Amino acid sequence: MFKERRTLGEAMSEEVRNVIIIGSGPAGYTAGLYSARAMLEPLMFAGYMSGGQLMLTSDIENFPGYPQGIGGPEMMMQLREQAERFGLEVHDKNVERVDVSERPFKVWVEGEEFRAQTLIICTGAEAIWLGAEGEDAQKGRGISTCATCDGAFFRDEEIIVVGGGDSAMEEATFLTRFASKVTIIHRRDVFRASKVMYDRAAEHPKIEIKPFRSVKKWLSDEKGLTGALLEDPRDGSTEEIACTGAFIAIGHKPITGFLEGQLETDDSGYLLHHEHTMTSVPGVFAAGDVVDTRYRQAITAAGMGCSAAIDAERWLEDQH
Repeated sequence: MFKERRTLGEAMSEEVRNVIIIGSGPAGYTAGLYSARAMLEPLMFAGYMSGGQLMLTSDIENFPGYPQGIGGPEMMMQLREQAERFGLEVHDKNVERVDVSERPFKVWVEGEEFRAQTLIICTGAEAIWLGAEGEDAQKGRGISTCATCDGAFFRDEEIIVVGGGDSAMEEATFLTRFASKVTIIHRRDVFRASKVMYDRAAEHPKIEIKPFRSVKKWLSDEKGLTGALLEDPRDGSTEEIACTGAFIAIGHKPITGFLEGQLETDDSGYLLHHEHTMTSVPGVFAAGDVVDTRYRQAITAAGMGCSAAIDAERWLEDQH
C-alpha cells in the first residue's frame, strides 16, 4: 500500500516497510492481524521467546471465545497462525536496538538493519521472580505472577502471596474469593503497601501475614507445588509452609532497554502514550504490557494491539 524500495535489486532488509512490530504476545499478534488485513504487509520480530508471558501460563479461562479454557502456548500459536494467514511475516528474533530520530525508522536485528515508516512496540513487561530453588520447574504449575489470571484454579486450597506492596495486598485479598487460606510472605516487617490496602488484607479472616520471611526453596512432588521452605533473614532459621499455589507480587519490569531512552517513559520505564496509542515520537506506537501498568490482561493487550494497528494505518494515510 505504501511500500517503498531504495533501488531494484537491493537486499530485502533495505526495503522500507510500512510497519515493523517489535514483540509478540496478544498485543503484537493482534496488531499484526489488523495491519496485515489492512494490506500494510507488516514485519514482526517476535523475540526468541515469542508469545510473551502467556507461554508460561498453563490454562487461560478468562479470554472470550474459549468456553473450556485454553493453554497459554496454544493460544499464542493460534493467534500467530491467524495473523500469518493474512500475511504477517514473523521472525523469532530479538531486536537489538532502534533509531527513531528520523524516518524511516531503523531497526537492527542480529546485526542486520531494517527500516520502516511506523513501529508498533509490543515487547511487554516481565514479572520479577524470586529466583528461589525449584522456581523454574514450577512456573505455570503452581507458581504464578497473576492472581486475576490463575486464582480460580486454587479453589478451597491454601496459597501464599510473596510481596509487601499494594499489588501483593490486592492479590491476596482477591485470592480469598477462591482459596481457603492466603498467607502473605514478606522479608521485612515494614510494608510498602498503603495503610488502607494493608489493613484490608490484615483484617481479612482468610489472610495471615508472616513478616521476616523469604522463600529459600519451593517444595514439590510429581503432581506440582506442595509448599515452600521459608527463611528468617534475621537469624537464618527455617520453617516449611504447605501450599498448592503461590503468587509472586514483587513487581514487573517493562522490556524497553533496546530503546535506549529514545521514547518517553514513566518513572518505572513503562512507555507513555501521547495521542491514542502513539508514543512521544510520531509514527511509533505501543501496545500491551509495555504500556499497561493497571490491567495486564491478555484481552486488554489484544485490544490495545488492535488500536495501535488502526492508529498506525491512519497515521500512514495522513502522511500521504
